[in-house]
Amino acid sequence: MAMARAGRYGDMEAKALELTASHPSSGLAWKALSVALQMQGKDALQPLERAARLLPGDAEAQSNLGAALRRLGRLDEAVACLRRALQLRPDLAQVWNNLGNAERDLGRPAAALEAFGHALRLKPDLAKAHNNRGNALHDLGRLDDAVAAYRRAIEIDAKYAEAHRNLGIVLRLQGRAHEAESCCRQALAIAPDDPAAAILLAHLSSDRGEFAQARTLLERAIAVDPNCAEAWAGLADLGRMTRDDAGWLAGALRIAERALPRDAVHLRFAIGKYCDDVGDYDEAFRNYRCANQLAKTLHPAHDRRRLTAAVDQLIESFSAEWLGSAQAASNGSERPVFVVGMPRSGTTLAEQILASHPQVHGAGELPYWNTAAGRYAASARAATDSDAGADSRDAAGLPQLAEDYLALLRGLSPDALRVVDKMPANFLYLGLIRAALPNARIIHLQRNPIDTCLSIYFQNFGAVHSYANDLEDLAHYFREYRRLMDHWRRSLPAGAILEVPYEKLVESPEVWSRRMIEFVGLPWDARCLDFGRTARVVSTFSKWQARQPIHRASVERWRHYEKYVGPLQSLLDPAAAP
Repeated sequence: MAMARAGRYGDMEAKALELTASHPSSGLAWKALSVALQMQGKDALQPLERAARLLPGDAEAQSNLGAALRRLGRLDEAVACLRRALQLRPDLAQVWNNLGNAERDLGRPAAALEAFGHALRLKPDLAKAHNNRGNALHDLGRLDDAVAAYRRAIEIDAKYAEAHRNLGIVLRLQGRAHEAESCCRQALAIAPDDPAAAILLAHLSSDRGEFAQARTLLERAIAVDPNCAEAWAGLADLGRMTRDDAGWLAGALRIAERALPRDAVHLRFAIGKYCDDVGDYDEAFRNYRCANQLAKTLHPAHDRRRLTAAVDQLIESFSAEWLGSAQAASNGSERPVFVVGMPRSGTTLAEQILASHPQVHGAGELPYWNTAAGRYAASARAATDSDAGADSRDAAGLPQLAEDYLALLRGLSPDALRVVDKMPANFLYLGLIRAALPNARIIHLQRNPIDTCLSIYFQNFGAVHSYANDLEDLAHYFREYRRLMDHWRRSLPAGAILEVPYEKLVESPEVWSRRMIEFVGLPWDARCLDFGRTARVVSTFSKWQARQPIHRASVERWRHYEKYVGPLQSLLDPAAAP
């Protein structure tokens, strides 16, 4: 221990080896050896296992082994060790923090959140636990709460580069690109060689269409960490790949074979894209299927019954009669334009066309209505339980929802006559949106259902889109989306929604671009046809495609994968039973 305090870990290792040789049953000797090896960056697994076995009542020995097993990707064993340590010493905040990380690695963000909560109750100023809690909240799609957690970590430790970078990642997802870049540069000022911060800066660059700069940053991350899965995967998203990228493929395959599931997911999606780009469709689907199977182990399972019940509730709550009566308290602003539909249905293309008009600002995917709908539902329950009743709730809540949203749009663009919110999932909230903002324009993109679902299956959407990793779940989600859109068509006034077929948009871009511009109440501008030159942030998976000329390569793309898409075939017949 004196050697350890003096930092003489080589001498400590030699002495510990003597002790383990002369006293092989001494758990403390093996524990000392494991510490000496770990502090020198050497393999310590065997002495860690011996120490834990010989010291079953030593919480530190159990915890140290659990931490090592997590680094090796042996996650179930790691959780078991960490939980044994906490049975012995439930007051160890750092062990709760380690347990939360292992649970998150296993795709159990709710369990991780609970563990981080224990850590913070024991040690409220544990910055790492606040940061890690933010990661779990991010996984669960609770972005505002994640931002608060990261900010708290930074309040405690202003030099915490990882928290600055993670805050930037979430701010980017919220469409706050300038703030995200500021966070990223703060992280790099603290830790100039942080590969993850370089990757975030690369994403921000590619969002602006600066793909060469993005490539340089990703290559910088790989130079620091040659096995950085996310950087290798990011290179595949910077354009169409060719057989000349075989060197990239070899490197990606090498890393994917031994990567932990969270990293392997990135790489398998990227390898699938390479194979699709070069026309090797069987190998592409094999990798996409592998990526999705891995992703399912990292995310909460999709709940079809819950989705169906939620759509039932929306249809019941937002009837034509209710919508007609609720608009008495609504806001008459014409600024908002909503582009909705399934993900991968052409919403980014439509927004890019609209945003190329000089009087239109493209705001990207704003998460406002998801949060607002939750607040509104809570107020509805409270009103129903009180003497005020639902009618009072309706009149009181809508103006504030509208004003808060318009304030958000003013902050993004104070001068534009129209602001486009292209969050595809806003199709869930069209009743609430129409009630609060009856003069808002709604543009609905529709695409061949199999092309749409397959394109979703080919992207790494993460835990929020729980349906995206399984073709059966995708088919069910699409049917519920279709059922809800049918309800909005029946319940909203005629002409409230402009239906734009993706296939017709790419076949006759000027015809449909003119229709969209006319629908939002603006004069035609030819710049809308030259949308590839429009300088703006595009942070969706379609950021590269959105800056290319319109083409028909994505139409009937599913034919390349026809033998694999059986669960989606029934979607071609809208009348087919679920």
